[in-house]
Amino acid sequence: MASTLNPNLLLAIPLAPLAGSVLAGLFGKQIGRAGAHTVTILGVLIATILSVMTFLDVLNGASYNATVYEWARIGALKLEVGFLVDTLTATMMCVVTFVSLMVHVYTIGYMQEDPGYQRFFSYISLFTFSMLMLVMANNFLQLFFGWEAVGLVSYLLIGFWYTRPTAIYANMKAFLVNRVGDFGFLLGIGLLLAYTGTLNYGETFAKANDLAAIGFPGTDWRLITVACICLFIGAMGKSAQFPLHVWLPDSMEGPTPISALIHAATMVTAGIFMVSRMSPLFELSDTALSLIVVVGAITALFMGFLGIVQNDIKRVVAYSTLSQLGYMTVALGVSAYPVAIFHLMTHAFFKALLFLGAGSVIIGMHHDQDMRNMGGLWKYMPVTWITSLVGSLALIGTPFFAGFYSKDSIIEAVAASHLPGAGIAYVAVVAGVFVTAFYSFRMYFLVFHGKERFGKPHAPYENHHEVEEDAGDHGHHGLAPGEKPHESPWVVTLPLVLLAIPSVIIGAIAIDPMLFSDFFKHGVAFKDVIFVAENHPGMHELAEEFHGWAAMALHSFTTLPVWLSIAGVALSWFFYLMRPEIPAAIKRQFSGLYTLLDNKYYMDKFNEVVFAMGALKIGRGLWKGGDQGVIDGAVVNGSARLVGWFAGVVRFVQSGYIYHYAFAMIIGMLGLLTLFVTLNGK
Repeated sequence: MASTLNPNLLLAIPLAPLAGSVLAGLFGKQIGRAGAHTVTILGVLIATILSVMTFLDVLNGASYNATVYEWARIGALKLEVGFLVDTLTATMMCVVTFVSLMVHVYTIGYMQEDPGYQRFFSYISLFTFSMLMLVMANNFLQLFFGWEAVGLVSYLLIGFWYTRPTAIYANMKAFLVNRVGDFGFLLGIGLLLAYTGTLNYGETFAKANDLAAIGFPGTDWRLITVACICLFIGAMGKSAQFPLHVWLPDSMEGPTPISALIHAATMVTAGIFMVSRMSPLFELSDTALSLIVVVGAITALFMGFLGIVQNDIKRVVAYSTLSQLGYMTVALGVSAYPVAIFHLMTHAFFKALLFLGAGSVIIGMHHDQDMRNMGGLWKYMPVTWITSLVGSLALIGTPFFAGFYSKDSIIEAVAASHLPGAGIAYVAVVAGVFVTAFYSFRMYFLVFHGKERFGKPHAPYENHHEVEEDAGDHGHHGLAPGEKPHESPWVVTLPLVLLAIPSVIIGAIAIDPMLFSDFFKHGVAFKDVIFVAENHPGMHELAEEFHGWAAMALHSFTTLPVWLSIAGVALSWFFYLMRPEIPAAIKRQFSGLYTLLDNKYYMDKFNEVVFAMGALKIGRGLWKGGDQGVIDGAVVNGSARLVGWFAGVVRFVQSGYIYHYAFAMIIGMLGLLTLFVTLNGK
């Protein structure tokens, strides 16, 4: 097996989706709907096949780390496009392309009556290209390009139905919140560039120990700590960590396929990937790692609480994504980087499955997303029912399912850590198991079991803003009286089945090689530093306690997390199937707490009052004082008034009478003579 991968094949992986995006976007009217989905699916299929081939080559020892195109050279600094392909990159490539392929196929059924059909396919292929460029980068410049590109395309996709005011508000909110994180990210890159003189990963990592010895000017902090915190602020924006999480629930305004793509395998996992890639830097700062642990713990637990009070099926899954991203972040903080990537991979499959399953339910319910209008759908949508059950079981960490192996490994890694903040994180991730099980099966029971609540006139539905007249088939919602739900077409159910399979088996297959072997050293260009956490030996303790996937699952029945998960499922069953009046009574009894959760801890209100209103006042001050007062008033209009005044004075001199001019000449001559005499006298 060749030790170096073929650069032409690597280049074809991101360019194939890009070509499909260009064809569907520029020539969509000419090639039609069938042509648009054919070229984009073909492009992503090619990328998927080549990604799998690359993954197999990397497992056999191949790697790639080189410049593909040099854009510019400024002194010793090179600005270039380059690829770094190792097991971390190859894993991400396979996850991104496979989930994207499933979403592309699913979109044929979900968006079949939407007038923006070709445009949507163009966007999601462009999204895939952007994410591939991000994960394949070997330098910070290309990383930042991919980082910003996924943000830009997500803006277009969240606001895809651009005639809806709520969609425009949601995509602008996502864009602005991510700008906050990206500002920190850019500062981190700038600090590393200023002190290393390079944007290349390998060259930067080689100087990591030198960076650790440098103090940040004017403070007692170390430079490496400040740089890592700035980089993590970027990850907080992209991966929706508290308090920069507020954009992600509102991004549900976009069509369901893009909700699956954004929240499963692409944009929100970019931050997790970036911190993992930068592990040689983060390992040198316990302060930065402690911050990561605490932020992840807050996100994992408190975002899960919000999922309990949601009635929109997509928003429940969205808050689940926030919580699971918190778990991944906690794993990063305790230096369990392989575990974070492992959970990223398993989560991509079962979360894409849950989102696409929710979309299938929405299709069957004629675009009604309110779970209070559902119930008993298992009889009408058997494929969606079974696959959604599989996704829910994987999400809550049911033994032998994919999510169990990754989530349980995170909990064990946190328990083994002695890092400041790890104790708080352990309580959060363990309590989060119960919360996740409760809200997940609350959704499952309300949607698929219990009495049928659909097809009734004047059914309660609190999200009327979801519906717009110009949204094609989205122009109405809910089932008419007497109308029954229906199973979705095969282009919708096939991706559900194909995603359900890895949601069950991938954890058992991958846990041993990914966590307890040299998986992340195969082809890694920086094997001496990456994924080595000598000061944080949690991974070593996990390896000592691991005795195979079957033994791990069986042993879990003697541990607290599994029983908390069972308790969460049992309580949701009792509350929402057996005694549905109990949740209503609790809501009345604890109305203040419910209001707090329903208003999402008032984070949106806080941002609106403190930041939005503050920015508005600053903007108005700059407008009134700066633009109108200084620029228009003093500079532009002031200079015009000065010229007018001077012209008015000069006008009296230019009278047109000869004697006026003669008089002026005499006065001028007298003035000059007086000045001359005065100067000579001195």
